[in-house]
Amino acid sequence: MKRSSSRAPGSLGQGRERGAAAVEFALVAPILLALVGGIVEFSHAYNLQISVTQAAREAARTMAIENDQGLARAAAVAGAPGLDPAAFGFTISPGACATGVNATVTVTYTAKTLTGLLGSSLTLEGVGAMRCGG
Repeated sequence: MKRSSSRAPGSLGQGRERGAAAVEFALVAPILLALVGGIVEFSHAYNLQISVTQAAREAARTMAIENDQGLARAAAVAGAPGLDPAAFGFTISPGACATGVNATVTVTYTAKTLTGLLGSSLTLEGVGAMRCGG
């Protein structure tokens, strides 16, 4: 007599399949979570980099037009409204603008990471350059 290969809905085979799915999920879940965390961390860092570069551009533009380092720093802070002004660092060269010379502003910004996958903090740098006197 041959046995039938079909199982009843409440048989033991269905419980074993459910356990296999749980084991597969336990193996795949950490990889998926790490991937999602990496995407979030990278996009946050990229957004910060764009903001820091914009701040450097605004500072260079203001330095080229106004020839005032204080106004250039204020323009950098205003050019990146979502960032903490206390975390900015500035390097402005030359100290005073002369016609035909490029004003170069380097802005550094230190921020904490969101997930810790890239370490505890990031230091980003943006550079802006503009010709003095138009």
